[in-house]
Amino acid sequence: MEFKEVVPVEDDEMIHENGEENSEIERSKVGIMRALVEREDPSSKEMDDLMIRRFLRARELDIEKASAQFLKYLSWKREFLPKGSIAESDIPNDLAQNKVFMQGLDKKGRPIVVAFGGRHRPSNTTVEETKRFVVYIIEKICARMLSPLEKFLAIVDLEGWGYTSSDVRAYLAALSILQDCYPERLGKLLIVNVPYMFMTAWKCVYPFIDSKTKTKIVFVENKKLSSTLLGDIDESQLPDIYGGKLALVPIQDS
Repeated sequence: MEFKEVVPVEDDEMIHENGEENSEIERSKVGIMRALVEREDPSSKEMDDLMIRRFLRARELDIEKASAQFLKYLSWKREFLPKGSIAESDIPNDLAQNKVFMQGLDKKGRPIVVAFGGRHRPSNTTVEETKRFVVYIIEKICARMLSPLEKFLAIVDLEGWGYTSSDVRAYLAALSILQDCYPERLGKLLIVNVPYMFMTAWKCVYPFIDSKTKTKIVFVENKKLSSTLLGDIDESQLPDIYGGKLALVPIQDS
């Protein structure tokens, strides 16, 4: 399987010839979907129109598919987040691995999260805890977003990644959570310092990535690392480990 660098295109940044007409269609569908999901699950009244719009966009404005996914999300949230959030005491092993950091904003004002895949040790945690950790991370990121921003930029650094770090079950679980429960939150994913052996794990994950998410993923060549990062992130906001001005902050301290 050949992996090529792609240029991400975000739905809310696309230029349409009939932009006003499309916006009106979208607003109309948001209203229809809201009526449908509120009838099925009254708790959906607590969710804003932006969330409903994200689910619609993730399903190509198909109201039926988006509504079904949204109702599944509400059910998942009640079961997975009964207290509304993940406590740090529920993810001690993943936090102890010191593998996820957050600091700075990209040139579009989106929060930046940096994850070090080589620090992940599946033998020291469980898939269930890692699922909770993923939700904890995304909730932290979303809390930093200022309206009208809805997306974030992620850097996954695979320096030092090897078979002791490989955890396909956890990767698939994280992907499912991101796509099904937090659709249209990922703006761009830059994968850097990629060892050749990682492609074995990637081939297992790739078929489960939806088409929209695939357009947001960029494998960065080592020789283009600095120029690629600076294309999206100003030097003043770039993590110092990549030649920028900001020190990384552990996710729990951000």
